Amino acid sequence: MKLLIPSAFGLEATVKRQLNKLGYNKAPAFMGRLCIEGDWADVARLNVCLRSGERVLIEVGNFKAVTFDELFDGVYSLPWEEYLTPHAQILMDGKSNKSTLGAIKACGGVVKKAIIRRLIDKNRLNTHLLDERGERAIVGVSIYENEVSVTLDTSGEGLHKRGYRTLAYSAPLKESVAAALIDNTYYFADKAFADIFCGSGTLPIEAALKALNIAPGLNRDFDFTRWKCAPKGVLDVAKQRAKDEQTLNKKLNIYGSDINPKAIQIAKYHADRAGVGKYIKFEVKNASDFKSDMPYGVMVCNPPYGERLESPSEVISLYKTLGKTFKALPDWNLYVLCGFKDFERYFGKRADKVKKVFNANIECGFYSYLSKKPQNCRHPERSVGIL
Repeated sequence: MKLLIPSAFGLEATVKRQLNKLGYNKAPAFMGRLCIEGDWADVARLNVCLRSGERVLIEVGNFKAVTFDELFDGVYSLPWEEYLTPHAQILMDGKSNKSTLGAIKACGGVVKKAIIRRLIDKNRLNTHLLDERGERAIVGVSIYENEVSVTLDTSGEGLHKRGYRTLAYSAPLKESVAAALIDNTYYFADKAFADIFCGSGTLPIEAALKALNIAPGLNRDFDFTRWKCAPKGVLDVAKQRAKDEQTLNKKLNIYGSDINPKAIQIAKYHADRAGVGKYIKFEVKNASDFKSDMPYGVMVCNPPYGERLESPSEVISLYKTLGKTFKALPDWNLYVLCGFKDFERYFGKRADKVKKVFNANIECGFYSYLSKKPQNCRHPERSVGIL
């Protein structure tokens, strides 16, 4: 099967590295999707283990279409009866770019009609027997320069939904984006990790999951398990393999703080749900009060910006504070996701590298401030965030 893994803008290379680490060495990218060849075991493993992919899609087919009739015929020609029962609950998702068929809502209606007609004909059913009370199937139609790609979403809910984040907090960072940001740093399990604007705890939790090699999809289900075509037990095998690959015996130095006591309460709850509560130290603390005697640490944060602050003066004050805090950590690396255009100006230093990333449809910079290369980063007797 041809499997497609969509990624957020700017994170394609990160997802590709994650695929390589999982053993998928050939993963070309096109239009924000990475493509690999795989079977149902791969579908299960990718859903369980991918940290930053958005979903795992099966490409059912592709063809050219410039009219609704061509679109209907192309979709009808695909072997939907091999994947779905006649009672499948079909939901549509789609996009069109540089194509004659630009009305994507209308295209979705045509695609759904073609699938239903195919299922009726191949199963020799009367239309009135269809009730759409069966398995959910999210069908995607992507049209680019009149080339149509039709997919089935094996994940269902987006892969960023790990299952541990159940309590609401303002402007949360998606788990998959947080994992990707961490993968773009020099953080490893033998280093200190800190987030001094941790909010509901997503960055520290994702850092712990990575350090312990805990698969992000262990505690959730996926749509493909309810399809007639998926082998029974394939998800159980993938989850057991992921558990066997965990390294839970590590001692980590991961720290999260926030000035809001409610945020820390939520962060602790989420960390416990994720199974990493004992590995993370959370504190109610102002960002200006953070200090550490542990060298070569990594600080990753997503400080408030834009609508998350009440006034421009708050923005300026906050970023100046962050600049002073980091200045006192000469051996640390700092990585900041921020949608404020003048961040570097108020922080007080130009970044060594800036990567464009979208967070909740807001264009952000991911600013990297790098220290000298560490000579020895193992200091298990030292602590972080308690000075």
